[in-house]
Amino acid sequence: MAIVEDIATLIFGQLVDGLTGGRSSQLPFVLFGLTCTFLIIRRAGGGVVALIYFACIPFLNWSFGVIESLCLVTPSSGDPGRVMFDACLYSSSNYFPRGLTIHPLVLVTGLVFVLRDFVQRRIGQKVLIVMALGIAWAFYYAWPVIALASGLAFAISELADWALYTFSRYRLSTRILLSSAVAAPIDTTIFLYGADLAVQMELGSPPGTLFHWANLVVFIAGKMVGALIVSDAVRRREKIGVIDPAAT
Repeated sequence: MAIVEDIATLIFGQLVDGLTGGRSSQLPFVLFGLTCTFLIIRRAGGGVVALIYFACIPFLNWSFGVIESLCLVTPSSGDPGRVMFDACLYSSSNYFPRGLTIHPLVLVTGLVFVLRDFVQRRIGQKVLIVMALGIAWAFYYAWPVIALASGLAFAISELADWALYTFSRYRLSTRILLSSAVAAPIDTTIFLYGADLAVQMELGSPPGTLFHWANLVVFIAGKMVGALIVSDAVRRREKIGVIDPAAT
C-alpha cells in the first residue's frame, strides 16, 4: 500500500511540476488561468482539435529549451558547441562544416501548422484568439530566450500561414500544403537565429552553432513531412467526395 501511495505521490508531483513549469507554489494561479483559457476557446467554438492546437504551442516552445536536439554530424572543429551534446552520429564532414542537428519534435512543429488550418475551418478567424493564447502561455513555460525566439517565430509564421490559407482560392488540400510551405521557412529561420543567440548567451557556444544552412534545410524538411502526409490524405478524401475542396 505504501508503494502505491509513493507512486501516486510521484505521479501527482510530476503532474504539478509539468503544469506549473516546476513552480508548484503557483498551481492555483495556473489552474485558474488554464481554466479561463479553455473556457475562452470553448466560447469561441473550438473543440478538441482547437484545444490540442493551443496546447501544442507552449509545449513545443518548452520542449526546445528542455529536450535535447540530436547531433547528426559533428562540426569540423570537433566540438558540437553545446554542452548537452554527448555524441554525434557521424564525424565531421566537409559538406557540413558547422555540423548538423535536428530536434526530435520538429515533425510535430510542422503538424501544428496543419492543425491551425483545421481549427480555422471550424471556428473561422477566431483561430487567431487560440493562437494568441498559446503564444502567451509559451512565455510562462519556456526558457525565456527560447520563448522569445520561438514565440516571435511562431507568431509571424502562423500569421503568414493564416493569411495564405484565408485569402487563397486553391482547393483545401493545396491550401494546407502551400500555407505550411510558407510558414515553415519563416518559423525555422527566425527560431534558429534566436536559438543560436540563446546558446551563445547561456552556454557560451560560438556563433553559427545552430543557425546555418544545413540546419535550416533539415528543420524545414522535417516540418513539411507532416503537411505532405495530411495534404495527401485530404486530397484523397476530396476525390471521393468526403471533403469539399472549396471548404474554408
